[in-house]
Formats: sequence, C-alpha cells, structure tokens
Amino acid sequence: MFKKVIELFRVLGELRYLIPVMRYKFPDPEDPGSLAHMFQTATEKFSERPFLYFEDEMWTYDHTNKAANSLARYLVSTGVKHGDRVVLFMENRPSFLISLLALNKIGAIAVLINTSLTGDPLIHCINSSDAVKCIVGAERAEPLEDVLNQINITKQEDFLWAEDTDQYSLPDWAIDLKAQLDLSDDENLEETNEVRIKDVACYIFTSGTTGVPKAAICPNQKLMAASVNIKIAGYRINETDCMHNSLPLYHSTGLMLGICAVIQAGASTFIKRKFSASSFWDEVQKYNTTALVYIGELCRYLANTDPTPAEQNNPLKVMVGNGLRPDVWDIFKNRFGVNRIVEIYGASEGNALFMNLLNKDKTIGMTNADVSLIEYDVAEDEILKGDDGFCKKILTHDPGLLIVRIGPDSVFNGYTDAQATEKKILRDVFEEGDAWFNTGDLIKTVDVGYALGKTHYQFVDRVGDTFRWKSENVSTNEVGEILNGYRDVNMSNVYGVQIPGCEGRAGMAAFSLEDASSFDWHGFSEYVDSSLPKYARPLFIRIIQEMDTTGTFKLKKNDLRNEAFDISKVTDPIYCLKPNSSHYEVLDNEWLQTINSEQAGY
Repeated sequence: MFKKVIELFRVLGELRYLIPVMRYKFPDPEDPGSLAHMFQTATEKFSERPFLYFEDEMWTYDHTNKAANSLARYLVSTGVKHGDRVVLFMENRPSFLISLLALNKIGAIAVLINTSLTGDPLIHCINSSDAVKCIVGAERAEPLEDVLNQINITKQEDFLWAEDTDQYSLPDWAIDLKAQLDLSDDENLEETNEVRIKDVACYIFTSGTTGVPKAAICPNQKLMAASVNIKIAGYRINETDCMHNSLPLYHSTGLMLGICAVIQAGASTFIKRKFSASSFWDEVQKYNTTALVYIGELCRYLANTDPTPAEQNNPLKVMVGNGLRPDVWDIFKNRFGVNRIVEIYGASEGNALFMNLLNKDKTIGMTNADVSLIEYDVAEDEILKGDDGFCKKILTHDPGLLIVRIGPDSVFNGYTDAQATEKKILRDVFEEGDAWFNTGDLIKTVDVGYALGKTHYQFVDRVGDTFRWKSENVSTNEVGEILNGYRDVNMSNVYGVQIPGCEGRAGMAAFSLEDASSFDWHGFSEYVDSSLPKYARPLFIRIIQEMDTTGTFKLKKNDLRNEAFDISKVTDPIYCLKPNSSHYEVLDNEWLQTINSEQAGY
C-alpha cells in the first residue's frame, strides 16, 4: 500500500510538466510562425550562448542566425521564393542546419535527402520533388555527379556546392556557395514575416524499407508542435543543457526530436556525421551532454560495448527517441544510470504522437489523438471486419492494428504523391464517411498502474513483421530480443519465410559474427531451445557479412525474406533445425531438395 501511495504522488508530480503542454494553445495556422521564427526568438534570448558543437567548431546562436541570414539573402537574389523546393543533400554538419534555417526563413521547402542514396533512389527523390535548386555538400558531390544527366536540375548556377574538408575540390558543374555570400548582409529578413505556420517546411522521405522512398509533407506546424511537446514534457531541458545528436538530420527523429527541441529550449547540441559507439561516452563527457536523442539500434550498439571509464558518472539524465527494446531499456537505466527514458511513437507522415511522459518502463506512453486498435489477421495480412462490414475494435490487451482518425484536430498531411497518400487512408472504418490513417503497426494497451486516467500503449511489431506459424502469432521483435541475449549475437534480423506445403511462415534469422569459425552452435542451439517456445524458434539461421540497415538503423528485411533459405541463390552459410531436432546444422542441397519436395515434415 505504501508503494502505491508513493507512486501516486510521483505521477501527480508529473502534472507540473504536463499542464503547460495541455494548456499551450498554438496560434492560428494562418499566423506567422516557423522553425526560423523559433530560432530568431532563441537568438534574441541566448545570443552568445553555444548552439552547436561539431568536431572542433562551436557556433553561437547569433553566429548561426547571421550565417543563415546571409545564405537566405543570396538564395532570394537568385530567384528562390516562398514555396520553392530546394534539395539539401549533405551530411550532419553546421552547413546543413544553416541551409535548413535559410530556406525556412524565406518559406522555401527543404527537400531533405538521405545521404546514403545513390543511383535510381537518388534520382527518384530529386525528380519527384520538383526542386529548382540543389545545395550539395562537397562530401556528397560524387554520387550526385553520377546521376547528373538523369535529374531535372540542369543549370550550373542551380547546384550550390558547400565546401567540406580540403580533400574535396569544386566540380565544374556547380558553383562555390561560400564565394557567393555577402557575410556582412546578415540581418533578419523581412520575408520571414510572410512565412505561415501552415506552410510546408520540408519534405522528409520515408526510409525505403519497402519500395521507393516517399516524401512526407512536414509543415511548420508539425515542427513547432514537436518542439514544444518534446522540450517541455519530454526532455524537460533548458538553456543550460546540451544534447548528443548523432542521428541523421534528414530524418524526423534527429530533426524534430533533436534539433527542434533544442531550439525551443535555447539549449545547445553536439552533432556528428555518423554515430560511433566507441567514442560515444568520451563525447558525452567532453561536451557534458545531459540529453540524448536515440534510435533503438543505436542504443543496442552501446549496450553491447565493453564497459569504459567514461560511462561512469556520466551526465546523461534523459533520453528521447524510439525503438528501444526492453532488454536494452534495463541496461540504460541500470548500467548507464539514465533515469528518464521517453520512448516516442510516431511517423514522419503520421498524425499522432505517443510519448512516455510518465516514465513508465518499456512503453510508448499515451496520446491525445483519437486512436483505435482494430482486429487484424496476421496470417492473411488483412483487416478483420464484422457482419456489418465495419472494422472490429480490440477491447482487450491483445495487439491490434493502430489507426488514427483524420479530422480537423488530427490532420493527415501524407505524402507529395497523392496515390501513396490515399493508400495509407482507411475509409468507412466504423461508420460511413469516416477516415483513418493506417499506421501499419501492431500496438497493444498495457496496465501501468497510476497513469492520470490515460491509456498507455506498447509497440508490438510492424504489420508483416508479425507472422503466423503452427497456429501461433510470432513477433519478430520479441524473437529478436531473445536471440540478441546470446553472448555472441549483437543484432539479429528476424523474419518469416514460406516453406513449400506448409501454412503460414516459418521463422528465420540473420546476423553477423565477428568470428564465425569459433561460434558455439551447440550452446546457441541449447539457448534457443530453452528460451523460445517451439513455434517461435527460427528454423533457419543465415550468417551475413554485415547487417543491412536504413540511414535510421531500421533493419532491412525485403531482400532477406525474398532470398529465404535458397542456398542456390546466396553464398552466405545457412543453418537449419530439422523436425524433432533441437540443434542447428548446416543446410545442404540434399535437405533443401527435401524441403522443396514437401517431404521435410515441418
């Protein structure tokens, strides 16, 4: 009873953070407002305070704002105007944020391109945006040059080359951006006053785990809402704090959960081109980073590193992000001493945000959006409907497909591609004429005790990442978490594959090994046998050279799922569990033929 009383008082204490968010009223969408407005306000308050740390550089708010003003004035002089689209293809560095702010100051739309893209995906993202110019970092000029004759931007003066290190030289198809700038012309622009809250700030492309990347429309309103909610109720940081941010800024997690929250607080941030687990804790100590924006797999890399003196007595007090698995959650709380973990659930194109505001372990928290969980058949990969033709709500703690109502208070901006947008909308769900955003995710409700009367939720899996085998639903996330618990498995990618003559899909996992020759298959087999029910044990294991992920560390599964266990198509070694066996053995051509002839007995 005493513990319940303590918990009740703790939860009630959260109200001092939640009330400001609940009371906050956003201005009318027609009013002036943008990321640039927020930055200029922060600059007025914290002019000489550090905004940005990068490698050996430190940029104050004032310095950054003036640089963005100079760039914005140059862009206007070349004809860039409100509503124009401009590609931004650059790694994490100060020039990226200066360019983003400059575009926002004049109401232009920043087309944020994944820096890992090459070839056809890069062509698609640029051409589908109808961009008039391209700001390219010197470090990404080579992949852009490879596709120059296939993109719609053709004039030399429309390629603005941003220098990086001495190893890069100006190509003959672009102009040197730095040489064009008048650094003395650095006052705030009048054009910024014409930028509205409703205006589109940027296009953020989906990760491309399935199909080509799609450009999600991100208006200023979304950036501003994220900055207020995440800063006040999530991080609870102020101008004295510093955030560690090594996530790609072309994606919503690094940008909205990271940069926007920092600007709203007037705090500072350390950014990095790419995440490094080996240097992470040294960076935390050097820059006294009290906050972290994360992706789950980034945290897994840290959890699998050997203990280091720099992780002891570290200043990290809060982290906000998404995809943190339960086992890693415990490591960050117990080993690394991070007391507040605010797991977020949302999507770049989505119209709902879930936040673990009350610091309830291993949940995505709660939401103010109008959401519902509906019955979904994972075996047939389809939504279940009742005799009346409408969807059926989940009324228990069982997983269901999460949908979000589309309405005046929950607008679905969707993608630039109208057909792609329509595919994400479910209509006539509970009544004729209603419309809901289909998240494509399986979610369940959880009992967390005192929660201020708000339902709490937990992520289960992506639709398609849950498969059915032996009349049981198997979650790839849950199986992956267990496999990762084995001493030599750092990160496993679990998926379902079809076996000829069998219903549903059997489990298969892929992971890389530092030393495959010394891997203890006997010990691993015993671990799987004791840790997973029979129906959830992967029947096939593929040892791959390197884990394939998106720029935001999401595991890619399509190719692995399509190649399955066909050793005639892949050179990677594949191991299998034969029926009535509990030990993995090499899959050979003889057993593959037995499987394909439907004689294996699975």
